[in-house]
Amino acid sequence: MQFNPDELHQKEIYKLLTGLIIPRPIAWVSSISEDGIPNLAPFSYFNAVGDDPPHLMFSISRGGNVNKDTLNNILTNKEFVVNMVTEELAEKMNATAHPLQPHESEFEFANVKKSASLKVKPPLVAESPVSMECVLVHHYNLENHKNGGSTIIIGRIVHFHVQDDILLDNFHINLDKYQPISRLAGSNYAKLGELFTIKRPT
Repeated sequence: MQFNPDELHQKEIYKLLTGLIIPRPIAWVSSISEDGIPNLAPFSYFNAVGDDPPHLMFSISRGGNVNKDTLNNILTNKEFVVNMVTEELAEKMNATAHPLQPHESEFEFANVKKSASLKVKPPLVAESPVSMECVLVHHYNLENHKNGGSTIIIGRIVHFHVQDDILLDNFHINLDKYQPISRLAGSNYAKLGELFTIKRPT
């Protein structure tokens, strides 16, 4: 089968993308409003984009041309934290996708513990083994959209928080202890599963 995206509905494109481009890591993004209300929401259009200096990106959909609280907060304060999601945090992560009002905090709604960041205002998820404090470097709105489009957020990582028990020698990560999950299509998620190794040519 072949498809021209210009001839598909946005929902059909979404199903293709999220079903084909898998697995996707999950950015559990904490931000803070002008009124000091902490926000927490998951995003699976997410990845690292550079290490010199360290940057990451994620995108926020704008259904019906309406900004999500996360986007408004980041554009206002220019700061956010990306927390990684593990198996034991899956239910709480999912709960923070609930559509709350801007004056309500997902931290409280989903009973997620927060801790103070060191270099940015938004709090981090205390229960996450990995949190990355970020400052906004660039944002870009996708053009020619059908239902609000998406905004790409690029942030520079200014501080890493890595739980001691997942860190091995020489900055390697203990995947048995880490146990991150990834997003598939629909309501499906995946664990790491069986690993295999291929040495890169030198």
